[in-house]
Amino acid sequence: MRDFVFLGGAAVVTGAASGIGEALAHGLARRGAELVLLDRDAQRLDTVVAAIRAAHPDRRVDTHLVDLADPDATDRAAAELRARHPRIRLLVNNAGVALGGRFDQVTLDEFEWVVDINFRAVVRLTHALLPALKAEPGAHLVNISSLFGLIAPAGQAAYAASKFAVRGFTEALRHELVDEGIGVTSVHPGGIATRIAASARIGSGVPIPEYEAGRRQFEKLLSIPPATAAEIILRGVTRRRGRVLIGWSAKLPDLLARLAPASYGRVLAVGLNRTAARPAPADPAAVD
Repeated sequence: MRDFVFLGGAAVVTGAASGIGEALAHGLARRGAELVLLDRDAQRLDTVVAAIRAAHPDRRVDTHLVDLADPDATDRAAAELRARHPRIRLLVNNAGVALGGRFDQVTLDEFEWVVDINFRAVVRLTHALLPALKAEPGAHLVNISSLFGLIAPAGQAAYAASKFAVRGFTEALRHELVDEGIGVTSVHPGGIATRIAASARIGSGVPIPEYEAGRRQFEKLLSIPPATAAEIILRGVTRRRGRVLIGWSAKLPDLLARLAPASYGRVLAVGLNRTAARPAPADPAAVD
């Protein structure tokens, strides 16, 4: 399969108002792509668009406000995308949410909220836009899974379930679409400095002190700038990589899970406890 070409078609990015999605939007604009950006946060999305237009005044940028937790709204957005952008060369399913708490500390509604956004919305958008991708020679699909699509630590049952599902879905599509000339990439970021921890929901049954301790521990792992992650992803797209792991915080746990698939949790727990014992970064910008 030839290298991906960013010029000449639309690049659709979900969750584009912050974090990796925002950085991807800037990286795609630098590469000459026409942008179609989706998010539910109108104010943040407007800020991203203004920055892109200031840097690239000739770049076409369209936005769609949508809450991907709402399946009807997701379907309407997908239909509008197909009508307004018949040439979609790249689809990046990036939007995601997190939920803190063990399985017995969260309600089924809370669990399903994570699955609806992280997995079902990916399926719905991909299903709706796949005909447009197939009609565009050399198209590409990117689904952002997670480190927790490779390992499943305690306290992340909902998030890991959704991200393992994204991984399996993406791998199946990679095998199905190769003969169509469509590249498919599954992305597994490690500790990216995004708002994912700060914006995560708390399970109804989680004591606040327990949640705050876990959040502070997790945030210490978030050290990779989103712009760095976005460049790694876009290089992977260019080269048609089937799988992209970002950072040693993803690569080492992946290796550990391969070597000790049933017992890696004990080793990871020791590592996390050691991380928690270290002082937090002094740089306030370490966590976006």
